[in-house]
Amino acid sequence: MSEITVDYFYTHGSPWAYLGHDHFVEMAARHGVKVRYRPVFLGPVFEATGGLPLPKRHPARRHYRLIELQRWRDKRALPLNLQPAFANPAPTLADCAAIAIQEAGESPADFSHRAFRAMWAYDKDVADEHVVEGMLADAGHDAHALLTAAKSDAVKAIYEQNQADGIALEIIGSPCYVLRGEPFWGQDRLDLLEEAIVSGRHPYAP
Repeated sequence: MSEITVDYFYTHGSPWAYLGHDHFVEMAARHGVKVRYRPVFLGPVFEATGGLPLPKRHPARRHYRLIELQRWRDKRALPLNLQPAFANPAPTLADCAAIAIQEAGESPADFSHRAFRAMWAYDKDVADEHVVEGMLADAGHDAHALLTAAKSDAVKAIYEQNQADGIALEIIGSPCYVLRGEPFWGQDRLDLLEEAIVSGRHPYAP
């Protein structure tokens, strides 16, 4: 049997990606699935697919989002601050650090776990170099080398390529898991993703 690979498009600035991260990583490991971590900046994705950044959404949609976040916070039994102190700064540095880890041949899973919690549970600024360097060290990586790599043009180019690839694959938000070209948008689709992995079915298409 050929190896199963899932492209994992996400950003640390997404509470939905945070809520699904550990569950997804555990599920992928249980089924021997290879994960390609594809951190992505959502601005161009929204522009290309008709999505709106949170401040521009209708109040009814913003209110429903807060209700859903509380439901899934309870469902996943995870700490979640609905109004994190550092929600506005772009999570580019943390996203690029995850890319740098993968480019170094290591898994970004633990770093991303820490970055998600830092932002969404502990009110830390994941745009701050000292915060990111500390999380890299805590995750067992060469923090200085990877922080330097995260700021490099090479890693930024991969970040931009992830955006282009994601748009081409028709992802519409974070997280989005792509299996054999079939996108599964949202951590609430993880059960459907697992069923597709286990069954080995052909991907659905429009």
